[in-house]
Amino acid sequence: MAGTFSDYTEVAVLNHIFGKSTFGAVTPYMALHTADPLDTGAGAEVTNANAYARVAITGDMATATGTGGTISNTGAITFTACTTATWGTVTHFAVWDSGTHGAGNMILHGDLTVSKTVGVGDVVEFAIGDLDVSLT
Repeated sequence: MAGTFSDYTEVAVLNHIFGKSTFGAVTPYMALHTADPLDTGAGAEVTNANAYARVAITGDMATATGTGGTISNTGAITFTACTTATWGTVTHFAVWDSGTHGAGNMILHGDLTVSKTVGVGDVVEFAIGDLDVSLT
Protein backbone atom coordinates (compact mmCIF):
# COMPACT_ATOMS: atom_id res chain seq x y z
CA MET A 1 0.00 0.00 0.00
CA ALA A 2 1.27 3.42 -0.84
CA GLY A 3 0.04 6.67 0.64
CA THR A 4 -0.82 10.10 -0.73
CA PHE A 5 -0.26 13.16 1.42
CA SER A 6 -3.33 15.11 2.54
CA ASP A 7 -4.00 18.79 1.83
CA TYR A 8 -3.15 19.49 5.49
CA THR A 9 0.29 17.86 5.19
CA GLU A 10 1.14 19.49 1.86
CA VAL A 11 0.40 22.97 3.22
CA ALA A 12 2.20 22.31 6.52
CA VAL A 13 5.35 20.97 4.82
CA LEU A 14 5.53 23.83 2.31
CA ASN A 15 5.05 26.43 5.05
CA HIS A 16 7.75 24.70 7.12
CA ILE A 17 10.25 24.54 4.24
CA PHE A 18 9.80 28.22 3.41
CA GLY A 19 9.95 29.41 7.01
CA LYS A 20 6.30 30.42 7.36
CA SER A 21 5.60 28.03 10.26
CA THR A 22 7.02 24.93 11.87
CA PHE A 23 5.84 21.38 11.35
CA GLY A 24 7.05 19.11 14.11
CA ALA A 25 6.90 15.41 14.76
CA VAL A 26 3.47 13.87 15.29
CA THR A 27 2.29 10.64 16.86
CA PRO A 28 0.79 8.81 13.85
CA TYR A 29 -2.32 6.64 14.12
CA MET A 30 -3.58 4.26 11.42
CA ALA A 31 -7.30 4.42 10.64
CA LEU A 32 -9.52 2.28 8.42
CA HIS A 33 -12.03 3.79 6.00
CA THR A 34 -15.00 2.39 4.09
CA ALA A 35 -14.70 5.15 1.47
CA ASP A 36 -11.84 7.18 0.02
CA PRO A 37 -11.00 9.88 2.60
CA LEU A 38 -9.74 12.08 -0.25
CA ASP A 39 -7.06 14.69 0.46
CA THR A 40 -9.46 16.44 2.86
CA GLY A 41 -10.10 13.51 5.23
CA ALA A 42 -13.82 13.50 4.44
CA GLY A 43 -14.25 9.79 3.56
CA ALA A 44 -16.05 7.51 6.00
CA GLU A 45 -13.86 6.13 8.77
CA VAL A 46 -15.06 2.84 10.26
CA THR A 47 -17.72 3.54 12.90
CA ASN A 48 -16.31 4.12 16.35
CA ALA A 49 -17.98 1.03 17.82
CA ASN A 50 -17.59 -2.75 17.93
CA ALA A 51 -14.02 -2.44 19.31
CA TYR A 52 -12.76 -0.30 16.39
CA ALA A 53 -10.09 2.21 17.33
CA ARG A 54 -7.19 3.87 15.53
CA VAL A 55 -3.80 2.21 16.13
CA ALA A 56 -0.63 4.11 17.07
CA ILE A 57 2.14 3.24 14.60
CA THR A 58 5.16 5.25 15.78
CA GLY A 59 7.18 2.23 16.89
CA ASP A 60 6.20 0.25 13.81
CA MET A 61 7.88 2.52 11.26
CA ALA A 62 11.51 2.41 10.07
CA THR A 63 13.63 5.53 9.76
CA ALA A 64 13.38 6.99 6.25
CA THR A 65 16.59 6.47 4.28
CA GLY A 66 17.85 6.26 0.72
CA THR A 67 17.35 8.37 -2.35
CA GLY A 68 13.58 7.87 -2.48
CA GLY A 69 12.93 9.04 1.06
CA THR A 70 10.79 5.96 1.64
CA ILE A 71 9.56 4.77 5.03
CA SER A 72 7.77 1.49 5.70
CA ASN A 73 6.43 -0.47 8.64
CA THR A 74 8.89 -2.73 10.44
CA GLY A 75 6.27 -4.24 12.72
CA ALA A 76 2.81 -5.59 12.06
CA ILE A 77 0.01 -3.03 12.44
CA THR A 78 -2.84 -4.86 14.15
CA PHE A 79 -6.35 -3.66 14.97
CA THR A 80 -8.42 -5.15 17.79
CA ALA A 81 -10.86 -7.88 16.73
CA CYS A 82 -14.27 -6.67 15.56
CA THR A 83 -17.01 -7.39 18.12
CA THR A 84 -20.82 -7.53 18.08
CA ALA A 85 -21.44 -6.15 14.55
CA THR A 86 -19.44 -5.77 11.33
CA TRP A 87 -17.22 -2.84 10.43
CA GLY A 88 -18.33 -3.00 6.79
CA THR A 89 -16.03 -3.24 3.79
CA VAL A 90 -12.74 -1.48 4.44
CA THR A 91 -11.35 -0.01 1.20
CA HIS A 92 -8.87 2.65 2.36
CA PHE A 93 -6.49 3.54 5.16
CA ALA A 94 -5.39 6.88 6.55
CA VAL A 95 -2.77 8.09 8.99
CA TRP A 96 -3.94 10.74 11.46
CA ASP A 97 -2.18 12.80 14.14
CA SER A 98 -4.79 11.82 16.74
CA GLY A 99 -5.88 8.51 18.20
CA THR A 100 -9.40 9.84 18.76
CA HIS A 101 -12.01 8.81 16.19
CA GLY A 102 -13.19 11.84 14.20
CA ALA A 103 -10.43 14.10 15.56
CA GLY A 104 -7.09 15.42 14.43
CA ASN A 105 -5.50 16.09 11.06
CA MET A 106 -5.18 13.47 8.36
CA ILE A 107 -1.52 13.16 7.34
CA LEU A 108 -1.84 10.75 4.42
CA HIS A 109 -4.21 8.20 2.91
CA GLY A 110 -4.36 5.43 0.34
CA ASP A 111 -6.26 2.52 -1.17
CA LEU A 112 -5.96 -0.95 0.29
CA THR A 113 -4.44 -3.40 -2.17
CA VAL A 114 -7.43 -5.65 -1.49
CA SER A 115 -10.69 -4.48 0.14
CA LYS A 116 -11.73 -6.43 3.22
CA THR A 117 -15.20 -7.04 4.61
CA VAL A 118 -14.68 -7.09 8.38
CA GLY A 119 -17.05 -9.35 10.29
CA VAL A 120 -17.42 -10.23 13.95
CA GLY A 121 -14.21 -11.83 15.23
CA ASP A 122 -12.10 -10.62 12.30
CA VAL A 123 -8.75 -8.97 12.96
CA VAL A 124 -7.31 -6.50 10.44
CA GLU A 125 -3.54 -6.66 10.28
CA PHE A 126 -0.96 -5.12 7.99
CA ALA A 127 2.13 -7.31 7.76
CA ILE A 128 5.68 -5.99 7.94
CA GLY A 129 6.42 -3.95 4.81
CA ASP A 130 2.77 -3.52 3.77
CA LEU A 131 2.77 0.25 4.37
CA ASP A 132 5.23 2.24 2.24
CA VAL A 133 5.31 6.02 2.13
CA SER A 134 7.68 8.13 0.03
CA LEU A 135 8.11 11.72 -1.06
CA THR A 136 8.75 10.84 -4.69
